Amino acid sequence: MPTRWFPVQTTRQPEAYWLSLRYFNLFRLVVSGTFAVAYALFGAVHTFGAYHPTLFFTTSIGYLLFALLLIVPIDVHWPRFNLLLSVQVTADVVFVTLLMHASGGIQSGLGLLLIGPLVATGMVSRGRLAMFHAAVASISLLLEQTYQVLAMTGSTGEYLQTSLTCMGFFSTSGLAFVLTRRLTATENLAQKQRVDLANLAQVNQLVIQDMQVGVLVVDERGRVRQHNAEAQRLLGLPVAVWDRLLLGDYFPNLARCLQHWRINLRDRNFDLIAPASGKQVQARFSAIGGDETLGAVIFLEDLSQMQERAQQLKLAALGRLTANIAHEIRNPLSSIGHATQLLQEEPALDATQVRLLQIIRDNTFRLDRMVQDVLQLNRRDRAAPEKFSLAAALRQFAEQFCQTEKVPDGVMILETRGDPAISFDRHHFDQVLWNLCRNAWRYSRRQPGSIRLHAALAPAGNAVQLDVFDDGPGVAEPLQAQLFEPFFTTDSGGTGLGLYIARELCEANGATLDYIATPQGGQFRIRGKSVEPDAARFPA
Repeated sequence: MPTRWFPVQTTRQPEAYWLSLRYFNLFRLVVSGTFAVAYALFGAVHTFGAYHPTLFFTTSIGYLLFALLLIVPIDVHWPRFNLLLSVQVTADVVFVTLLMHASGGIQSGLGLLLIGPLVATGMVSRGRLAMFHAAVASISLLLEQTYQVLAMTGSTGEYLQTSLTCMGFFSTSGLAFVLTRRLTATENLAQKQRVDLANLAQVNQLVIQDMQVGVLVVDERGRVRQHNAEAQRLLGLPVAVWDRLLLGDYFPNLARCLQHWRINLRDRNFDLIAPASGKQVQARFSAIGGDETLGAVIFLEDLSQMQERAQQLKLAALGRLTANIAHEIRNPLSSIGHATQLLQEEPALDATQVRLLQIIRDNTFRLDRMVQDVLQLNRRDRAAPEKFSLAAALRQFAEQFCQTEKVPDGVMILETRGDPAISFDRHHFDQVLWNLCRNAWRYSRRQPGSIRLHAALAPAGNAVQLDVFDDGPGVAEPLQAQLFEPFFTTDSGGTGLGLYIARELCEANGATLDYIATPQGGQFRIRGKSVEPDAARFPA
């Protein structure tokens, strides 16, 4: 039957425990060395060694050599801690008992030297081991006293002093053990709390650094103790200045606002301009620990961003309001158009009436087209991208567009390099392309090749590039910056929403729409997400 080997689980003692052994061994060296040197120089001093001088001197020398030999095992941490501790304490008991015997027994007072080793035992050992060593020391003293009574001239009355000394051994060992255990528990709790506080401080630092609001922490003298990246951006200070920054030296207005806030806590918000960056900021103060005299936390917000967010909210609300108004306008507008059509069918209309009715009908169509464009602004949030072949989609689109707009054959040319595939909402794609091609047809020379659609993979990156060319006059350079703004148009009959809606729909599908300035004609470029050709499909 094979033999099973089980690993022996050992508990590694902290380095502080071995350091305690070094200190108590130093105590052992001092005591034994003092006794040996004193006896060598002065002989027996008072009662120390008076009864057995040779034994006292020999024991002192042996005790000193034993302390010197312990230096190496303590340094190399061998053997096991508890074993080495028990050997030392047992040797201390033996040597001190011999010294006490050579000096006349318990009356010499040398038994008190065992309190030091017993205290060390109580500090670095478990409770049972500490009591065991105290029991060994007590038995040694009682045996020595018994030998004094039986074999020498000792008195039985000295048993009381010996018993009290032994009680002191147990009390000292137990008290040292209890106090050390409480101290260890306190140290462990402090260590755990230190780790928790360090983690909490790190989390707070990360949170502060990632805040979109600038944060300054100043003490009662106005010195900046902590800041985040947003505060540095708003105030425009170099990194090297922060360690020696006084708020009053750099930002006097902010320092005055801080003093004003400390006097009147109800005033919390102040609008200021940072001297270095020139940014308009809003400062808000908060006391540290509930006492405004100790320090303060200053929160800085960029007013331009606040105004931009407010403007975005206003535009969003205005967009919803516009969509609701456009929806309500559709019904009466349809009624007006229908009524105008009926009036136009009436006989015996003179030329003026025909012209006025046509004006009403044309403007009705224009308003209806504008309402349709406004309602389409909400479609960008309902994009459902799908993968399809761009070449097949362009062929189908060109056929439908030429039939609807009555474009002659040869005017629109398709150019595809390879078989690129794109990820795009199909309805949005047709709407964007229809808008671009209608503008190209309107401004082109309407000759063969006046409109070109060129599709290919982008030179760099995972993108598909679709260009719409025309041979018209192009867009003047001063007007190019306003080309995609809502309600901007150079056509008196246009709504000015076509290109704006086209770009919005492209962005909803993760694509871009830009105007490319060329020496002749106009060019619009769509860059969309590319997919693998074998993964693309073209819905019929």
